[in-house]
Amino acid sequence: MKAAVGDRLVLESTRGDRPNHVGIIVALRHPDGSPPYVVRWLDEEREVLVFPGPHARIEHRRSGSS
Repeated sequence: MKAAVGDRLVLESTRGDRPNHVGIIVALRHPDGSPPYVVRWLDEEREVLVFPGPHARIEHRRSGSS
């Protein structure tokens, strides 16, 4: 898993009654884009250090997006 600042980290819900947890990657700990990531959760407005597990995926920011 590789990411860049501005990409979205999506934690897929394993329960049907809960939505996915989505955040923006605001900082990297490794220059190659490997985990862990500092993520600002959109629904909680807080930043945390995340070590993504098997239910996580990266949505890469499109170039030219603001």
